[in-house]
Amino acid sequence: MASQVNGHSSGSGAQGGESLREDLQEFLSGEAPLHQLDDLTKVNPVTLETVLRCLQARYAADTFYTNAGCTLVALNPFKPVPQLYSPALMREYHAAPQPQKLKPHIFTVGEQTYRNVKSLIEPVNQSIIVSGESGAGKTWTSRCLMKFYAVVAASPTSQESYKIAERIEQRILNSNPVMEAFGNACTLRNNNSSRFGKFIQLQLNRAQQMTGAAVQTYLLEKTRVACQASSERNFHIFYQICKGASMDERLQWHLPEGAAFFWLPNPERTLEEDCFEVTREAMLHLGIDTPAQNNIFQVLAGLLHLGNVRFAHSEDEAQPCHLTGDAQCSLKTSALLLQLPEDPLLETLRIRTIRAGRQQQVFQKPCSQAECDTRRDCVAKLVYARLFDWLVSVINSSICADPASWTTFIGLLDVYGFESFPNNSLEQLCINYANEKLQQHFVAHYLRAQQEEYAVEGLEWSFVNYQDNQTCLDLIEGSPISICSLINEECRLNRPSSAAQLQTRIESALAGSPRLGHNKLSREPSFVVLHYAGPVQYHTAGLVEKNKDPVPPELTRLLQQSQDPLLKVLFPADPEEKAQEEPSGQSRAPVLTVVSKFKASLEQLLQVLHCTTPHYIRCIKPNSQGQAHSFLQEEVLSQLEACGLVETIHISAAGFPIRIPHWNFVERYEVLRRICARTSSGPHSPSPAEGHSERSPCTEAATLQAVLQDILHTLPALTQAAATLGDPAKATPAPVHCGRTKVFMTDSMLELLEHRRAQVLEQCARRIQGSWRRHWHRKQERQRRAAVLIQAAIRSWLARKHVQRLHTAATVIKRAWRKWRIGMAFLASKELDGVEEKHFSQVPLPTGSSLLPQTQTSLLAAIIRLWPLGLVLANAAVGVRGFQRKLVVWACLQLPAGNPSSYPVQTAQGQAGVTSIRALPQGSIKFHCRKSPLPYADICPEPSPYSVSGFNQILLERHSLGHG
Repeated sequence: MASQVNGHSSGSGAQGGESLREDLQEFLSGEAPLHQLDDLTKVNPVTLETVLRCLQARYAADTFYTNAGCTLVALNPFKPVPQLYSPALMREYHAAPQPQKLKPHIFTVGEQTYRNVKSLIEPVNQSIIVSGESGAGKTWTSRCLMKFYAVVAASPTSQESYKIAERIEQRILNSNPVMEAFGNACTLRNNNSSRFGKFIQLQLNRAQQMTGAAVQTYLLEKTRVACQASSERNFHIFYQICKGASMDERLQWHLPEGAAFFWLPNPERTLEEDCFEVTREAMLHLGIDTPAQNNIFQVLAGLLHLGNVRFAHSEDEAQPCHLTGDAQCSLKTSALLLQLPEDPLLETLRIRTIRAGRQQQVFQKPCSQAECDTRRDCVAKLVYARLFDWLVSVINSSICADPASWTTFIGLLDVYGFESFPNNSLEQLCINYANEKLQQHFVAHYLRAQQEEYAVEGLEWSFVNYQDNQTCLDLIEGSPISICSLINEECRLNRPSSAAQLQTRIESALAGSPRLGHNKLSREPSFVVLHYAGPVQYHTAGLVEKNKDPVPPELTRLLQQSQDPLLKVLFPADPEEKAQEEPSGQSRAPVLTVVSKFKASLEQLLQVLHCTTPHYIRCIKPNSQGQAHSFLQEEVLSQLEACGLVETIHISAAGFPIRIPHWNFVERYEVLRRICARTSSGPHSPSPAEGHSERSPCTEAATLQAVLQDILHTLPALTQAAATLGDPAKATPAPVHCGRTKVFMTDSMLELLEHRRAQVLEQCARRIQGSWRRHWHRKQERQRRAAVLIQAAIRSWLARKHVQRLHTAATVIKRAWRKWRIGMAFLASKELDGVEEKHFSQVPLPTGSSLLPQTQTSLLAAIIRLWPLGLVLANAAVGVRGFQRKLVVWACLQLPAGNPSSYPVQTAQGQAGVTSIRALPQGSIKFHCRKSPLPYADICPEPSPYSVSGFNQILLERHSLGHG
């Protein structure tokens, strides 16, 4: 066999490899920006060689992700690249307006699925199918996607909800190291190979926040517990216990330093996955406390000691096999750790119970050495399988949310990659069968469905030949005869089945299948299946026994007798289970084989995938040695051929990935037609009125088609507008085809339509905002004017009421003042009646007194009696005027009777101050007014409507009060 050096064989194909290298170097030197092509559809021409060169150029430039149409190609770097998966980069892809314009990354796929969930476009639920060979990086990709969703989908508002989201996020992330420790192992191709399939369902609520998750597992390779291939290891958890346990734990679990176990091969290899503390801490976060962890590790240590129980061949078939060497000590330790009785354990391993006849008579028969080993291995596989299922149920109970709290989900499917080993058995057949189903799902969803839809819609399409694996699936699972049905039939016959007989049945019954082959050089019975990834030879030895997966009832009853708390949970004593384990010979139920169970779970998984929007990530392994900076062309080329990547690129480059129904297209982009109808007067953009007048007698379908054509006629204007903006990529007319029920277009055309629609909606929004602001300002102005009028009316009313109150108060004060003044005058006149009466009688009356009215006579008499007060009143600012004032002065001065006008009198009216009278004048009298020494004493203050109120106003309004 020719060896491979750097991807080129040293045998007959060396010259071809050398020429391929020369062509590659010439191509790379002539195409300098080859590593900058982030999409393989841009490679011209699209062939395996050009795709290979592009991937190699990008791998040399440390660019590990490349788009291939609808698929993301991920190259395993085989070295830590922390900056490529940092939380800052996660937030950058999450916050980007268009993540697809950034560099290709798994975060682009994650963000696209998250935005699809937020957009609520049917089907809302999303799924990401991560496929590839073992060691290509599927587990790492799924782990990084879970971290991405934990970062972007946990954005609560309150502190309490933030703590809840953080706890859920931590539990979801901690489920990874636990499941990897118990379900992954080191194989020939991968140091951390998943030996089971899992579908992780990330549950989101209506606000697109992660509320929980659920894990579903498929086909754990439990045979690895008791049987490991050469240079391979057991599950990681066994090595973690032996390397990471403390001294006390070693004593408790009977794991001394340097102890050798048959089921623990290659313990000297140290891997990154052998971290015991990480697993223990993750289990603690998932709710598995320290006592429960110690119980789990004690059971696992008991299984390791059980593997050291070896049996010697018994010469007498009637006698059970004896233990070899230190097997008795290992048996005792295993029984102690599993808390099983030692003697029943040994008896169950060496002697089997047989029920025969209608009366179900019980017989005991010693087992051969091979049967003893099989029963020992069966105990270990049964305990480990139930322990793994129990861990999955604990994880689900810890991270799964209430069904009423989540509405959508994003699924991550991480299944075992395609496997082909020198010795392939039932496990590899099931694994490759699952990969065939997933490849067929991809072909049916993308390749075949897309081309068939083009034909149905009437598009002119040159069909691309692709590799359809339906014939291979018919060979494996077809009806009525297939490989699975023949293996299940051998199990139901309940007869000894030889490997050669099974090979003969398969080759004779399925001889007409083009996917069935035969290796004539093989010495062992086998058959060859031509899978999509290449031919695989399966050995028929032990195939039927593995498919039966028999568990003797006495082994189950033995484990039910254990006093270990964990084993009591894993093996409960159920009466119904006993009834099922001991059926009568006539009513025996059909055997549920491993293939049947795996097929049913796989069908259930595919039903979930068909109800979601799938996204594909193809993981490629650059080399099988796991070395960084090593790109082996032959190995990568075989993987590209296996996954049909070139056909995918062909259809993606020539096809139309965007397909929108007519009604949805018109409903979303009719706004472009309306805008173009306003701005353009061309024949292809009629006004809405003209369009309705022409289409008024048409049916609804014809109207829809007419509107659709109007929208499509606006596309050249959009491309011209893109050209004027300086974007030559968008200036080229992008193909858009209108089918019978859908519109087909490319991503670039969809981006152009969405960009123009966003501009139109922005213009409409601005117009709406302007109209609203104008309406708001007008409304505010009307409200302001109305408020001013109302305030003015209220102020006027309040002023009138205030003036009325002031007038009423003034009237009351005047009335009270007058009453008081008259009362004082009356009292003064009454007191001076006796003194002035005689004097009044001697005063001569004037000649014109008879002419005075009676009221003035009484007033004159009162004034004469009180002449000093009268003199003051005569010179005051208010009081009597004219002739009455003269009479007052005349009476006060006691002038002789006669004509008052003959006596000239000067008063101090209008002057400041009052002049006192020192003596009766002799002749003419003149009043002298002396200026007051006080400043401004000679100025009479004028009434102010703003500062004068109440009694002051009454005193200052002398004219009004004088007349009143």
